[in-house]
Amino acid sequence: MIPNDFIQTLLARVDIVDVVDRYVPLKKAGANYQACCPFHSEKTPSFTVSPTKQFYHCFGCGAHGTAIGFLMEYASKPFPEAVEELARDAGMEVPRVEMRPGEAERREQAQDLTSLMLTAAKFYRAQLKDAPRAVDYLKGRGLTGAIAAKFGVGYAPDGWQPLAAAFDPYDDPALETTGLVIAGEGGKRYDRFRDRIVFPIHDSRGHVIAFGGRVLGEGEPKYLNSPETPLFSKGRELYGLFLARNAIRDAGKVVVVEGYMDVVALAQHGVEYAVATLGTATTPVHVQKLFRLTDSVVFCFDGDAAGRKAAWRALENALPMLADGKNAVFLFLPDGEDPDDYIRQRGKAAFEALIARATPLSELLLTELSAQHPPVTAEGRAALVAAARPLLAELTAPILSALIRRRLADVTGLPETELRTLLRSAGSHDPRPRGEAPAREPERAARRAGPTQRRAPSLTRELIQALVLQPEVARSMALPSPADGTPEGAALSAMVAFFRESESTLTPQGVLQHFSGSAHEGLIAQALATAEDHGISSEQSLEHLKAGVVRYWQQAQRAGRSGGPDDGAA
Repeated sequence: MIPNDFIQTLLARVDIVDVVDRYVPLKKAGANYQACCPFHSEKTPSFTVSPTKQFYHCFGCGAHGTAIGFLMEYASKPFPEAVEELARDAGMEVPRVEMRPGEAERREQAQDLTSLMLTAAKFYRAQLKDAPRAVDYLKGRGLTGAIAAKFGVGYAPDGWQPLAAAFDPYDDPALETTGLVIAGEGGKRYDRFRDRIVFPIHDSRGHVIAFGGRVLGEGEPKYLNSPETPLFSKGRELYGLFLARNAIRDAGKVVVVEGYMDVVALAQHGVEYAVATLGTATTPVHVQKLFRLTDSVVFCFDGDAAGRKAAWRALENALPMLADGKNAVFLFLPDGEDPDDYIRQRGKAAFEALIARATPLSELLLTELSAQHPPVTAEGRAALVAAARPLLAELTAPILSALIRRRLADVTGLPETELRTLLRSAGSHDPRPRGEAPAREPERAARRAGPTQRRAPSLTRELIQALVLQPEVARSMALPSPADGTPEGAALSAMVAFFRESESTLTPQGVLQHFSGSAHEGLIAQALATAEDHGISSEQSLEHLKAGVVRYWQQAQRAGRSGGPDDGAA
């Protein structure tokens, strides 16, 4: 385990401008450096690297981080490898401390499981050339040997224990842990994938973490995925994303389909910017990953009732991730067709023409709600507004939200100012459009609570910004530790605790790196980016900090707010 103090020292020693410039040519722009963002497609540079604050931020897609974070995100390096590279460049040796109980075992297990999955992928790949039925099936679907090799497509032989030829002993518990082998009644073990075309599923670093299998013939289930394992969570991964990253950036969009065969077939015909969900509905994590790569997400579904229900779930999960300039559109294929069939029969140009005519999120939202609550009576219009309220509360793109409200005002005949007041009111019934599954209610309720919780005092946000810009000065002050239940208050409290416990010299980039991956990372990165955008200097931030702390305690005293000063402050 790498000590946190070393991370802080390393980040104070390296220059993020040099690190980023190795991969992305930067141009001087005032006090900062700029480039077109390497994490999404754009024509006007919105990617900024600050030499003073030693962090990068894209005002287009929101990507942000330190020199370590850049190597992890852009070069797909694991955290230890990114630290090792920066330390080597800086002439430093990475120290190690004893890991927490169980951590070394967990890391070693993950490495062992990853190695095991690679062995399985090679085994399945090798079996394909000796399986004429499987080869004929792939050829019949219009796939070439080159595209099959690119995606690592293989074949799982028929029989109960074909993997025994690749793994000795076959009763290795890791085979069951990864889902490659199933333990049946009486301890009998057998392969999960049998007589199936096999598609390796990769993580963001290109490691094989799971498999998908398509049955040959008419057996059931038609598609079979690996179960949830220490390596694989279907709600977090997308098939084909690792291979499609560069194509997505180049195309400026990504197409989300429902099957791995669709992804491979689309790539075969030149649409290399497609990914697929893995036997689950689109999740918020999926949407977040995609919007980090591109500004435009195309959700492709069947045109039947099931397809429209899946589209609605994708719409709900996209709402909290949208920003003005980002868009989600919905492509519904003709009944009975999937992307594989469509592109094989009509070609790339016809498929991309469909994409160009896809339904925007705003249109789908109002169309579906109006179908559920026809605005032909006063009651119907009231129900329509009530159904739209929680959805618009989740939408984080202010301009788009205003335009949708204007459309909703036209549909309902309400004055826009009156509609805005009604949309802000609370306590309404929240109908589930098109029979949405009740199991999703807790998730939706938690997300809907977000906008209300985000309305924290602006003073708290100012303090977060001042603290991250002047962390060393902040250590000597009586800092507040709010308990107001807001994300900003929680972030401020966490920062105060970190400042109290840390023994190393603190820097803005070190603070951001410490909170990387936490619930507070976004707020802290936004504070740094906003300071940069507004041209706030270190001297100004120091004055903001001093004045902000004084004002906070004055307000707290008047309001009787809980949350005392940092006891460790001098």
